[in-house]
Amino acid sequence: MTNKISHRSWFLPMALAGGMGLHALAAAVPQSEWARANPDGKLAYQTLPTGDRIMDFSSAGYMGGGVKIPLVPVKKTVLPCGRDDTAAIQNAISEISQDELRDGFRGAVLLAPGVFNCSNTLTITASGVVLRGSGSGANGTTINMTGAPHLGFSIGSGGAANVIGNAILIADAYVPSGAFSFHVRHAENFKAGDTILINRPATPAWVKFMGMDTLVRDGQAQHWVSGEMHTERTIKSVSGNRLTLDVPLADSFDAKYLNPPGGSVVKCDLSSRPTQIGVEHLRIVSPPQAVTINQPHNKVMRMDGAADAWVRDLKVENSVNSFYFGEHTSRITIDGVDIQHAVPSIGSAKPEDFWAGGTQTLINRCSATGDNVFYFSTGARMMGPVVVLNCTFHGNGHIQPHMRWGTGLLLDNCQVPASGIDLMNRGIMGSGHGWTIGWSVAWNCTAKSFLIQQPPGSMNWAIGCQGSAETSAQPGDKGGAKLASGIFDSHGTQVAPASLYLAQLRERLGAQALANIGY
Repeated sequence: MTNKISHRSWFLPMALAGGMGLHALAAAVPQSEWARANPDGKLAYQTLPTGDRIMDFSSAGYMGGGVKIPLVPVKKTVLPCGRDDTAAIQNAISEISQDELRDGFRGAVLLAPGVFNCSNTLTITASGVVLRGSGSGANGTTINMTGAPHLGFSIGSGGAANVIGNAILIADAYVPSGAFSFHVRHAENFKAGDTILINRPATPAWVKFMGMDTLVRDGQAQHWVSGEMHTERTIKSVSGNRLTLDVPLADSFDAKYLNPPGGSVVKCDLSSRPTQIGVEHLRIVSPPQAVTINQPHNKVMRMDGAADAWVRDLKVENSVNSFYFGEHTSRITIDGVDIQHAVPSIGSAKPEDFWAGGTQTLINRCSATGDNVFYFSTGARMMGPVVVLNCTFHGNGHIQPHMRWGTGLLLDNCQVPASGIDLMNRGIMGSGHGWTIGWSVAWNCTAKSFLIQQPPGSMNWAIGCQGSAETSAQPGDKGGAKLASGIFDSHGTQVAPASLYLAQLRERLGAQALANIGY
């Protein structure tokens, strides 16, 4: 597999198609062969020799992308009492949680303007419940995290999918990343509309192929990935033994390394997973925390076992490991969240501002300022799409997928002017994090540095990005040989379309989908 390629074409806006004078040439904008607009405006994709391509990321976000976050009617209003408000807010949430669902919603708890002191976690586990402040500004609603360090919000049921029946083996010798369809051994028990789990085994043969079987730190073996990795999809259609999905695959399936069994599919039930939950329009304040990640600290939110949920318009001060979106989340939007750190965390192990472990997650127009932090990280076994769009991060911190093989990440027009964007092998760092990410893209991003590496049998791209292109050996590798770089295309010059996610969303759902999410 080629490890460094630069394909570039030139895009002329339609208004200039009639002539090729100097004015038209000056207006030409480079395009990448890996994802480019044809003259008819449709996107076309270059594939690797194995058929893998940059995936369609446009299903990331609330309700599968391009859907406006609703304004849920207020059912109960809570005023600050001047003492501890935790019980009053939780009682209002619990009361509304008992109401009947109407069109998927129960109602919103509105926190009046003022300061609410909260010493414990606020929990939402019922569908259709929204916690809304009166604004994130100075005259809005502030939640003051008081008492012992704690988690601010716990959202969702935390549970995995309920499996139905037996798993059916994938029949293809190779299924490329970005594919919408594949064959199974027999498909008579599947139909359009079924929710499925697609299971990808982490076999010893694959771990060895990835070079992750020899990680040793301080004389101890560092374990990478074992068992199975899972992702949720819905069947769009069935034709013979071919299943076509609503959302493409974020990883490849190579039977040469994944046998036995080479991947499988099983029906599942997600009906117990709460949906239509929102937290919005709040300022959340913690005292400054100069702590290591192993010391108690104030966190903002843990969401897991939830779908079609959102977090928007939050101003956050001094939290550590602020937002965690677990592996059992899907179709989540995090919009307009800003995190400010007055002091850095202590130690080489850095906390994460935004952590994504599920699928179809959109982090949009968010920001953070602080040092010694990962602004955005992925969890182990994440299988996207996950999109970080138009986000800006200031300080000595990185966008860096964190551990144990995630796939399907798009960093789209992100800015890290004082630090780096790393799609890399972390080797023995942490507890043997190893290869963190594959089949992922930095698109029209700006950073001080880019460490974009190519995992075996996979690829990462930096397209239209501006910043120093770096190389590095695997951490802990005594030989020190530098790892192969991924694909840097049009490096130093931005490409068209300006945003890959928005172009893909517009092609799939039309211009109104962009307006629905504020573009």
